[in-house]
Amino acid sequence: MAQLYYRYGTMNSGKTIEILKVAYNYEEQGKGVVIMTSALDTRDGVGYVSSRIGMKRPALAIEETTDIFGYIRDLPEKPYCVLVDEAQFLKRHHVYDLARVVDELDIPVMAFGLKNDFRNELFEGSKYLLLLADKIDEIKTICQYCKKKATMVLRTQDGLPVYDGEQIQIGGNETYISVCRKHYFAPMITSNKEQNYDN
Repeated sequence: MAQLYYRYGTMNSGKTIEILKVAYNYEEQGKGVVIMTSALDTRDGVGYVSSRIGMKRPALAIEETTDIFGYIRDLPEKPYCVLVDEAQFLKRHHVYDLARVVDELDIPVMAFGLKNDFRNELFEGSKYLLLLADKIDEIKTICQYCKKKATMVLRTQDGLPVYDGEQIQIGGNETYISVCRKHYFAPMITSNKEQNYDN
């Protein structure tokens, strides 16, 4: 039985690398996949899934009005899997479409994205994926300031933390830092003690 998977992590946790790896593994076995990403992510052009280590592939850009279910249903050849990057930017109806792809077309869907924004609030796509996903998994990475697990994203401007503003501002390492809870609230403080890594 197909399932809806939601794999979330902070910035720099390897979400896009994981998508590209899964796609490669399917395709190496001759099994086609559909790769999708939000049209809001324009860092490397609209309609591309690209990692910070230089791997890049074209993807279907999901616009506000994209009918994901209809697109997948009407493909001439049924894919073995649907992979979605930047899933936090999806709208409620997109996530429900992904659930329909799983339930009605029996195609597994793996969605990857951030869980919370720089204000520590859920994105719309993340909220509905947390509600509807059959399996939820965290992709872990380390806080920039210590050895704890990073669970939050800190937006910076001119090297200083920013806690207010528009939810969506496309950026990379120049704008966002992955941090633990302690360093989200006190980002300029670095730990002098060895800290245990929380699983």
